Amino acid sequence: MLSIKTGACPEDCAYCPQSVRFDTGLEVSELMEIDAVAARARAAKDSGATRFCMGAAYRSPKQKDLRKVIAMISEVKALGLETCATLGMITCDQASELKAAGLDFYNHNLDTSSQYYGKIISTRTYQDRLDTLQAVRDAGMKVCCGGIVGMGEEAQDRVALLHTLATLPEHPQSVPINQLVRVAGTPLADCAPLDPFDFVRTIAVARTLMPASHVRLSAGRAAMSDELQALCFMAGANSIFYGDKLLTTGNPDTDHDQRLFRRLKIVAESPRHATESPVRAATSIPSAAASFPSAAASFPSAAALIPSAATSFPKAVESIGPAPQSFPHAAGATVAS
Repeated sequence: MLSIKTGACPEDCAYCPQSVRFDTGLEVSELMEIDAVAARARAAKDSGATRFCMGAAYRSPKQKDLRKVIAMISEVKALGLETCATLGMITCDQASELKAAGLDFYNHNLDTSSQYYGKIISTRTYQDRLDTLQAVRDAGMKVCCGGIVGMGEEAQDRVALLHTLATLPEHPQSVPINQLVRVAGTPLADCAPLDPFDFVRTIAVARTLMPASHVRLSAGRAAMSDELQALCFMAGANSIFYGDKLLTTGNPDTDHDQRLFRRLKIVAESPRHATESPVRAATSIPSAAASFPSAAASFPSAAALIPSAATSFPKAVESIGPAPQSFPHAAGATVAS
């Protein structure tokens, strides 16, 4: 994931070091040149990535900037990579332009529950986010949409976020679950850390509710132990963001990720497979059964740790209901492999 335009965002998202409202020491940079983006995409492909994500700190992109981003998308697409972008709010017309340029995925997170949202952001509404997601779907692009946990929310807010994601008109093809990265200068810099098991439970419930989606370990991985990441993979995460940075915050380096995958006997999807099946194009982990053939022997109490959505989130069943009733297409879906 590459930040193609960094900082000076007018929004007040309490977690974000790119907001112009907070003094985080972030170095602001204008929209990158097309050749520089193409070079970074080429390097990502050489490291094994199958999808290249471009992020720009906009509330919503101006048309002159969008034309340059469209040229970037064309260059990256020509390398044989899938393309993803996150540019803030976009209109239906802008979504159609991005689709015509070859953009495969558009990322636009809901961040948290609608009930807790007002404590995190005031400069755009929850409905603004839902409207952007609808524009992306209407244009025929795939949706990358998840949230951030550890922002001081309650467990029920995490349930509500996952409920909203799972009851969108279609499940997002990619569901990034971010752990808050506490950045000095932001309002959430001193937020109490989330219990790691609560993070694992969030992954488990996301997998249960959206069985065909790529559930992606996203921001916060740099602070996670290998053992915590392994638990997340076992709980249902089957995708990661690959590279040394996620926009402006740190991420494990690719060598470390590759060593961890070898230790866990995890095999990434091949670029050839990704091209044949676009929904499965992110660097991903096939399945718990294939990746951890002896998991039951190695972790005999795993079921006790992550017993079920109902146990992890006692009110989830009351809020969401049985999957086949709430999500009529879920019963026939298969976990990405």
